[in-house]
This record gives sequence, structure tokens and C-alpha cells, in this order.
Amino acid sequence: MNDDFVFVDEFVPGIRWDAKYATWDNFTGRPVDGYLANRIVGTTALCAALKGARDEAEHRGFGLLLWDGYRPQRAVDCFLRWSQQPEDGRTKQRHYPNIDRTEMFEQGYVAARSGHSRGSTVDLTLYHLDTRELAPMGGDHDLMDPISHHGATGITHVEARNRQHLRSIMESCGFRRYDTEWWHYTLEDEPFPDTYFDFPIT
Repeated sequence: MNDDFVFVDEFVPGIRWDAKYATWDNFTGRPVDGYLANRIVGTTALCAALKGARDEAEHRGFGLLLWDGYRPQRAVDCFLRWSQQPEDGRTKQRHYPNIDRTEMFEQGYVAARSGHSRGSTVDLTLYHLDTRELAPMGGDHDLMDPISHHGATGITHVEARNRQHLRSIMESCGFRRYDTEWWHYTLEDEPFPDTYFDFPIT
């Protein structure tokens, strides 16, 4: 692993994680190339900013749950190959009910060159510290649909408020949002803005 990259849980105490692409619970329906361990990796700069986000979330009664951080380029290549395979319907209803898998890239839900591969992007959500239950957000991770966009209509007041909590927490700590995915944030001052890494997560 590059010296500037670390396991996030070792640098940000109290953070929860569930590395979806290391599991069968993702839009491809199987563990993804490059994810050999269920851990979240990121740059040390990302971790420093996440400490601030963790503290700000705590003031509001929330904790942070991370779904993804650094993503090897080989995983992105795996997504591209998967998108070109015949539809089997296994994950369509949950993750991309209203588009074909071939449209994920052109509609901006998946990128051939992902900011995740630069090491300072995270997919995350909030959970309630008192109950440990996930905060309702009006759609799960990697739901590739307009309902996942910031400002989407068709979600409840509570869901919209929780999305706003996450957005204000992250933006106050130096992150910028991605308009089509409420869970996706990139560090504004990322240390490797032009480098796409490919070491596996082990």
C-alpha cells in the first residue's frame, strides 16, 4: 500500500464501515476485483477530514458508516466488463430499476476513471448513535436513479433532512458533494488529484 494510504478505521476511531465491494451485497452481485478484505482505505488527508466529520456528526447525534473509500482501478475495470455482460436481473430491481446496466456510465453513476481511485473520495451514510440504526435517506447505497440525486423529489421530509445533515457535515469539513449520489463526497484539497492507483485492498 502507498505510504500516504491507511486503513481508515485505524486513523478515525469510532467510525463504522461495511466495504460493499468486498462482499456479495453490491450492484455486481459478487465481490469486486481488488477488494480482498472488508476494510476501507484512504489517504491520510482524507482521514484527517473524516475526523472532523465524525466529530460534527456526533454533535448532531449521528455516527458515520462508510461503504467505500479508495477503489483500485482494476475494480473500475471490473465494473466496465460487468456492464457489457447480458442482463441477469439479480441486482437490477435494487440498484438500477429504471435504466439498463449499459447506461450506468453515460448517466454518471459509474465512471471509467473514478475519483475513488485517487484515494480521497468516500461513500457513506449516517446512523443514529443512540439506536445504531441507519438514518433513513430515501434510497440505499448505489441506487442508480434520480431519487438518489441531491434535491430529489419523492422522498420524505425526514429523509431529505437527513441528507441535508450529511451534506452540511461533509461540506463543513472540506468535502464536495456529487450531485447524482447523495452518499458520495470528495475531499476538496485532495493530495492526488491526477493519480489513479491500482494496488489491491488486502
